[in-house]
This record gives sequence, C-alpha cells and structure tokens, in this order.
Amino acid sequence: MLRQFLCFNASPPSASSSILCFSSNRNRKPLVFLGSPQVSATVLDALLNASGAPDSLFEVAAIVTQPPSRKDRGKKVLPSPLAQHALDRGFPSDLIFTPARAGEDMFLSSLRALQPELCITAAYGNILPSKFLNIPTLGTVNIHPSLLPLYRGAAPVQRALQDGVKETGVSLAFTVRALDAGPVIASQRLEIDDQIKAPDLLALLFSEGSKLLIHQLPSIFDGSAKLKAQSQDDSKATLAPKISPEESWLSFDQEAVVLHNKVWSFLFLRFYYRVTTCNLYRFVHLQDGLELELKL
Repeated sequence: MLRQFLCFNASPPSASSSILCFSSNRNRKPLVFLGSPQVSATVLDALLNASGAPDSLFEVAAIVTQPPSRKDRGKKVLPSPLAQHALDRGFPSDLIFTPARAGEDMFLSSLRALQPELCITAAYGNILPSKFLNIPTLGTVNIHPSLLPLYRGAAPVQRALQDGVKETGVSLAFTVRALDAGPVIASQRLEIDDQIKAPDLLALLFSEGSKLLIHQLPSIFDGSAKLKAQSQDDSKATLAPKISPEESWLSFDQEAVVLHNKVWSFLFLRFYYRVTTCNLYRFVHLQDGLELELKL
C-alpha cells in the first residue's frame, strides 16, 4: 500500500544536498512519468518543478523506467539514468517502477492503484500495450524529437542528421498502438546546421519539448488538447528505425557529405575508429565504449 506522505534521501545529507518531500494532494491530478535515458531527466525536472508550484494542477505520482542493468563492463548493476536522477532528487524509491515489460500484470495493478489522470513518456524504451494505454483517464502523451509524421521510430534524431536535414523539431502527440502515429497536440520547429552532433541535438530537443509540455499541460488536463490535436498524414510518414551495428561501417567510396552526416549522427554511440593504412593499424579513441571499425 502506498503511503500518503513520503520522503526519500538517496545519499547522506550534506550542506549541498536537498531532500524533497512528496505528499499526496487529492486536489491535484496524479501524473505518471515514463522515461529511461539521461535526456529524459530534463523532462522529469520540468514536471517536478512545475508540480511544486502552489497553483499546480498535478503531482508526479510515480515514475516508470527500465530495470537496472549491468554497467562498467558488467561489474555493477545500476539503475537507469532517469531512476538515479529521481533518487538524487529525493523521489520515493517505492514509487519508481521498473517492469521488464509495461504489460506485466503486477505492474499494471500498481499503476491502476495510483488512478493516474495522465501518463507522459519521453524515451521510455518499452512498447505500451492497450491494457496500459487504457488506464490513464486523459491518455498518454509522448515527447517525440521530430516533426511528426517525419521520423517515426527509435532513432529520429540520428536519422534526421544522417539525412542532412536543415530543420527538425519536437512534437507532443497522444500515444496510440501504432508507432508514433497518434494525434499531434503541438510541435516546435528548429533550424540546425551541419555541425551539430546527435547527443547535443537530442538534449536540445528534449529541453524544448519539456517547455512545450509544461505550456500545453493545462489544455491536456481540461480536455481541449484532445479536441484540437491534429491527426497525422500517414502518407507523409517516414521511419527512423534503431541503428544497427552493421550500419556503423563507413565506406570511403561514398561522398564526403554522406560520411560527414553519418559520423555526426552516430556520435551518440561510444566507439573506436580503427584506421588501416597498408599494414599499419592505428586506434583513434573518440568515445569509450562500443568498438566501431572503419573499412578503408
């Protein structure tokens, strides 16, 4: 059973740390946030800060994220970046759910007990089944880092940069069973140059998406957002599938602009370049982690 008043401190108190207390306020609408990577922490911060205002319409009732996984070459089992960020902010640990699948009966039972009015997703990383989507009264809204219906899928930022686009953006859309195909509540366009890297663009789009979400929340809660949301034109949809290791090879018989776009879009990966000249091998360290070899 969930307690009505909860405080949690993830680390020993210090002069520089603050402990946040979370209380149940029946006058505020319960909102559940779903996310996993570090960029989703930007959205969580915006929601927690907004919910702390005296006139806030909502409270963050729970957080859903990916289960802990092995990091540091498998030596440690650590929570997702979002979970760790929430704990550092003092969010109650027993209100952070980490189901392997969003359709698990035990998890859905806990979610129903919270009676959420709204769910917000930002790079959560799990498919949401119908039995999940049917729980929040006002539906589920996703922050998607593209101008929908363009770049539906897991890697919209990387695919946009790979294509060398000059303009992209972020969209707020209701979640439906079809991939990123729900009605769009609002979107914001952003011009970009050919020097921006995927991690920087991703962070920027989620930052802008957070502001857009906070601005649109009143209309989502009063129901007017659902009335004004625009259906997507499926005939204009493009897909942004997850990048596979095989795509990480660079072929130097391609044009320079193609190689440039590919490197800039794949810098979200952590990798090594192996540069081969005749019988000489040289490893150039770009970012520690996944090894990426370049065929010359």
